Amino acid sequence: MSFLTDRGVFSKGDIDFGSRLLAETFQLPEIDGSILDVGCGYGPLGITISKAFPNREVTMIDINERAVGLAKNNAERNDAKVTVVQSDLFENVSGNYAAVITNPPIRAGKQIVHNVFSGAYSLLSDEGELWVVIQKKQGAPSALEALGEQFGEVETVVKKKGYYIIKAKKV
Repeated sequence: MSFLTDRGVFSKGDIDFGSRLLAETFQLPEIDGSILDVGCGYGPLGITISKAFPNREVTMIDINERAVGLAKNNAERNDAKVTVVQSDLFENVSGNYAAVITNPPIRAGKQIVHNVFSGAYSLLSDEGELWVVIQKKQGAPSALEALGEQFGEVETVVKKKGYYIIKAKKV
C-alpha cells in the first residue's frame, strides 16, 4: 500500500510507529459489525484494517478537512472500500460498531482523548471493543485508568518501544 500525505496532517512523512503497531495487533471482535477509525488522518490505519478484513465495513472520521481529502484519495489509490467522513469527534456518525480503533489526538489534550473514549463507548455494540494506541509518556497509565472506569474489561495487549496497545471491551 502507498499513501499520499501533506502538511497539516499527523505523521506526514510515513506511517507512525504507533498506528503501524495497532494495525498489526488489531483483531476482530467476536461480534459482527462495522469498524470505526477515529482521527483517521490521511487514512493508513483504517485503510490497512479494511484491506485485512474486507468483509467488514470501515468508517473513518477526522475533524481536519485536508486529512479527510487525503484519506479519500488514499482509499481510492489502495482500492479500499471505506467511508470517510469529516466529523468533530462523533458529531457526524451514528449507529453501533463492533470495534472502534484510534491513535487519539494526544496534543489536543487529555479531555479530548477522554471524550474519544466515552464517545466510542456510546457507539459500540454490547461486547464491542475499543482499540487504542498510546505512548506511556503520553498518558497510557491514566488512559488505562479512565478506560477501566467506563468499560467492563480493559487489557494491555502489547507493549513495545514505549507504546501500549489497549483493548477495552464493552460488557
